[in-house]
Amino acid sequence: MSNRPLIIDLACYGAAALFAGATALWTTLDSHAQWGAIAFGGYLPAAICAVILLVQPGPVWRRRAFVTVGAALAVTAIPLTLMAIERASGVSGRAQEEVLVVEASGARLLGTGSPYLHADAIAALPEPLLGYNPYQPGMAVFGIPAALFGQHWWTDARVYFLLAAAACAIGAVRLLRGGPGSALGATGAGKGPLLRAVQATFVFPVCALTFATGGDDMPVVALIVLALAFAHRERPLAAGLAIGAAAALKLFAWPAAVVIAFLTLQTHGPQASPRAGSGGLKHYLAGFAVPVAATMLPVLAVDARGFFDNVIAFGLGHGVVTSPAQSPLPGFLVAHYVPGGDLIAPALLGLAALVIAGLLWTRPPVTAASAALWCAAGLSTAFLLMPSTRFGYLLYPVVLLGWWLPLRDAVAGTVTGTLFQGLAQDDEVVDELEEETGLGPSMAVEWWR
Repeated sequence: MSNRPLIIDLACYGAAALFAGATALWTTLDSHAQWGAIAFGGYLPAAICAVILLVQPGPVWRRRAFVTVGAALAVTAIPLTLMAIERASGVSGRAQEEVLVVEASGARLLGTGSPYLHADAIAALPEPLLGYNPYQPGMAVFGIPAALFGQHWWTDARVYFLLAAAACAIGAVRLLRGGPGSALGATGAGKGPLLRAVQATFVFPVCALTFATGGDDMPVVALIVLALAFAHRERPLAAGLAIGAAAALKLFAWPAAVVIAFLTLQTHGPQASPRAGSGGLKHYLAGFAVPVAATMLPVLAVDARGFFDNVIAFGLGHGVVTSPAQSPLPGFLVAHYVPGGDLIAPALLGLAALVIAGLLWTRPPVTAASAALWCAAGLSTAFLLMPSTRFGYLLYPVVLLGWWLPLRDAVAGTVTGTLFQGLAQDDEVVDELEEETGLGPSMAVEWWR
């Protein structure tokens, strides 16, 4: 029986423990330091458990899953909850600015019908940065609990970011595990790749840190994953609803919506399987339009200027204050240190978008797995070239590449699909047959499982 999965677990947990420890010691952000101190106590025991499992005989998948769940709780849920409790009791520095912005936008949405302030009103605030809401109108929904019930740990926007992302991940797992009553179906992903995807989403440091301190990007990327899972199951209306919900939260989801549209066109075009049916792209676009229209049109009807000042002007660096997203990535460096960079950086971003669109047109994705790679590449290009950017956006390619594994596994029909079809769902049987069959059709998936 191969120890490769446990060795990868050990390496990941060990490296994450070093990252968490370094964050606790050297970061200048209070919330990040708090996360690092708590998360170190989660990653290190997880690494020790991986060492113990390495020397124990027998099937290990279920025990690896228990360690993963424990690590996710220790590095994501527990630090988030502790910081939310301290914040509710009046301790400062227990949340990043985006949490305050989302909660304030929820209160404004209930009070005025718009989650935005105009630029002149923002300029008059003691802290103008906190007046900007650079998100789509739908993001304000996560601030409504605090607006309705006041500041408690359970009304903290981060709690609902985590719950939304977890619900999407559970839905994606159920979709990718195969049809009803057939967890090892021919079109289902194996448990190993799915476990890797869960680790990438809830245990990987950049994601765990984001959940605990900010969190607004996590439901967006989780909804993209759910949309890809629906696309794999050839359910275009549901895929459109999921990616439309993501697009109603943040502009970052719109490029992914374009990629999935190309995928839908391929899987429901003239060469599509009979199961796919016709009119798939229309169903996808209709699903996409519902959440986008439901959240954007009412706000645009009452406050189009607020939307422009916050989402468009501020996002392009033309607000009354500069964005705090200033990681030294290529787009930021060009915008700030190259003559005329404030025009060159957006031009480079637009040029990259045109190149990617051309490549999508000539070589569109034909599976949800290839669409996940397209999304990861496109969003990586975007956060590298945006004038206002931050290293935290790395979570998008991390999560999408993590979910590429089960998506690819589901498409390829690897050992827990085609090779194990008809066998009982038993950990020992699966582990033994993995050892006997070796690498399946998707060698990259097999290596990482």
